[in-house]
Amino acid sequence: MAGSVYGRHFVISTWGESHGDTVGVVVDGVPAGLSLCEEDIQIQLDKRKPGQSEFTTARNEADRVRIMSGVFEGVTTGTPIAMMVENGDHHSADYSNIKDIYRPGHADFTFDKKFGIRDYRGGGRSSGRETLGRVAAGAIALKILGELGISVEAYACAIGCIEVSKENFDIKEKYNNPLCMPDKEAAGKAQEYVKGLMEKGDSAGGIIECVIKGLKSGVGEPVFDKLDACLAKAVFSIGAVKGFEIGAGFKAASMSGSENNDGFTAENGEIRKTTNNSGGVLGGMSDGSDIVFRAAVKPTPSISCTQKTVTKGGEETDINIRGRHDPLIVPRAVVVVESMAAVTLVDLLFEDMKSTMDHVRELYVRDNKQR
Repeated sequence: MAGSVYGRHFVISTWGESHGDTVGVVVDGVPAGLSLCEEDIQIQLDKRKPGQSEFTTARNEADRVRIMSGVFEGVTTGTPIAMMVENGDHHSADYSNIKDIYRPGHADFTFDKKFGIRDYRGGGRSSGRETLGRVAAGAIALKILGELGISVEAYACAIGCIEVSKENFDIKEKYNNPLCMPDKEAAGKAQEYVKGLMEKGDSAGGIIECVIKGLKSGVGEPVFDKLDACLAKAVFSIGAVKGFEIGAGFKAASMSGSENNDGFTAENGEIRKTTNNSGGVLGGMSDGSDIVFRAAVKPTPSISCTQKTVTKGGEETDINIRGRHDPLIVPRAVVVVESMAAVTLVDLLFEDMKSTMDHVRELYVRDNKQR
């Protein structure tokens, strides 16, 4: 299957299925000399682990990671880093009654049409469990960015039509509620909203906002590999994401040029923007401002209320999906968005290191002196 590899300089390749023995990732392009241990990865994996609240699937997975290669005595060796997690609590029998039925909102139909065969147990490669490999790779990328003074933080800015307010915004609050919302009042309302849908066997969607701080100007390429385009591709590759916007986003379409353009000013010899409608990207390259983007996450397609569909043979039928599913994907997807953003940034930063002869010369001369 093509399309399981992402990146050119910092390359990740995820593998495994929802109900297979294991899932994992191989990360190539990690520089030698980075301090790394399994706990560095586990911290991030625990953020997407199932069973942490009533708003996540009851699937009981420890999600303990094992680093199989690429690390020696707590330091990366410059060789590919392979990581794996065992699937311990998969109930494949929950899906036997729908193996010949196309679930609405899933990839069943398209998998059959493309490959002529599909793993119906939990969605196979299309399952959200595939994102575990992304988060493991993202943990390495986040550690690299941290050493460069770059931070990546995402949170739920809306659940359904309930939005976080600027007045009540408190980033620390996202750690105090199960919906990962930085607004205590909005989180309370959102929980009641989701509970109401759960009682009907239905599900909810939402919007995740991500803020990147500390990235220097000039990261990203001006044509096909624009920073915002690469971020969009990375985030859109997450199965549940159905929309992406950066900065003012779709609101820019209703603004005038004078409203949308970010003015420039000079403060203590530094050039800065007066606003950030561009979301931190100009001409496909970072402009030194915070990068701010949002991802729209669809409602969980696996719902227990009755839906109309067809069998593989084209016979019309009804379906009630059993099994253990998240009534809301958003909280566990927050760390996935952070991870894909981090992987993209590291890949483009490594690309940027050869953008000028001064960069190349500086790295080469410094490397020779060290040897």
